[in-house]
Amino acid sequence: MINKIVSGTAEALAGVPDGATVMIGGFGPAGQPMELIDALIEQGARDLVVINNNAGNGTFGLAALLAAGRVRKVICSFPRQADSQVFDGLYLAGKIELELVPQGNLAERIRAAGAGIGAFFTPTAYGTPLAEGKETREIDGRHYVLEYPLHADYALIKADRGDRWGNLTYRKTARNFGPIMASAAKTTVVQVREVVELGQLDPESVITPGIFVRHVVEIPSPRAYQQEQK
Repeated sequence: MINKIVSGTAEALAGVPDGATVMIGGFGPAGQPMELIDALIEQGARDLVVINNNAGNGTFGLAALLAAGRVRKVICSFPRQADSQVFDGLYLAGKIELELVPQGNLAERIRAAGAGIGAFFTPTAYGTPLAEGKETREIDGRHYVLEYPLHADYALIKADRGDRWGNLTYRKTARNFGPIMASAAKTTVVQVREVVELGQLDPESVITPGIFVRHVVEIPSPRAYQQEQK
């Protein structure tokens, strides 16, 4: 019997090794799997490469993982903002690497990994420092840059509801990078607000099919960004 539900976050993340590449869902705080990140900090894996849209907010979630000294490199599109002090400090001190990727390219590189695409050409970043050292080509009079997929060992994402097969639905914009990250990682771990019985999810509403999911953890009352600011 297929049952991907695990008892807790510690069990779900027990196998993350040092040096792993980890995708973490979320667009800023929206859809960020706070409890899974806390568990990853507790688990102790080090020298991680993290792929995320941002580089952490405030002192919670991804920022807390950075502050714990567990991350060697961040691959993201938007590393700096008003409350990115943790990343800023580490980067200015030379304690963390950054690969800056335009947001559309980031999404497409992740999607390409899940779709089995070997590489693709995009006009984004042509003629800028982000294209230095990369293959370029002129196609129909327009210049393009060759980009490669982003694969990961683990993806940590947040969904709204899931069943024991790992089928997932999301809540509004909290969906963001979750579906493409789920398909681009060897092991996808998901925290959901509610686990439901098989058949309770409308197949037309399932965004991520269970084939892409390894572990599901139910977190009925996930931590919120607003709570962290009190």
